[in-house]
Amino acid sequence: MAISDNPMPPQLLEMVADRFKALSEPARLCILDTLRRGESTVGELAERTGLHPANVSKHLQLLHQNGFVERRKEGLYVHYSLSDERVNALCDMMCGKIQEEAEAQRKVFEG
Repeated sequence: MAISDNPMPPQLLEMVADRFKALSEPARLCILDTLRRGESTVGELAERTGLHPANVSKHLQLLHQNGFVERRKEGLYVHYSLSDERVNALCDMMCGKIQEEAEAQRKVFEG
């Protein structure tokens, strides 16, 4: 993806900021990290994350509105998954960087 020489319009910057706000909650990051391992229902996510099902539903709604997850209904259940590989790449990029920084700090303190 090429970077444009033109600055982003304010409306587009606001949309990007809203997406980052959606990622600013640790519980939502935990849900996304769990979904990286595969599709899950609200109940499965609640069990895997330790969050209350009502909270999981609330966070999934926001993640869906912001395009991070998709859902499909099967019988009585709604199954959630990451919307596309770019969400996974974003998680890899940020989580990988923070893990590298944490590892470097650990080495300094163990020094």
